[in-house]
Amino acid sequence: MQFTAKTILHAVKESAGTYEGKAFSSCTFHCEVDLKENSAGRSIGRVTRPFKMGDATEFDKWAHLGNSLPIQCEAVFEMEASREDKTTLKLVSMKPLERAHQAPQPKAAG
Repeated sequence: MQFTAKTILHAVKESAGTYEGKAFSSCTFHCEVDLKENSAGRSIGRVTRPFKMGDATEFDKWAHLGNSLPIQCEAVFEMEASREDKTTLKLVSMKPLERAHQAPQPKAAG
């Protein structure tokens, strides 16, 4: 099942290379999520969670937003049932809802 949600994107990280002769390439998006309470104690606030999407070339589509992060985005997630009454959440697509912040322009000498 796929669904769309607004999320705050805090960071994007590419990873590419070879390890023990095998090539790898991925892109990780760090999105803001609510912090869940657990049996060890109470919690409040939000944290980021990494979601992999695409390969390392996906990073190039987001590099121009580096100085603008965090930004609000629209994300499409896929939710699937897994073993033992658990669900998995996979990031399918993401698009920014805000424009990149413009660097201040120097004042003209006059």
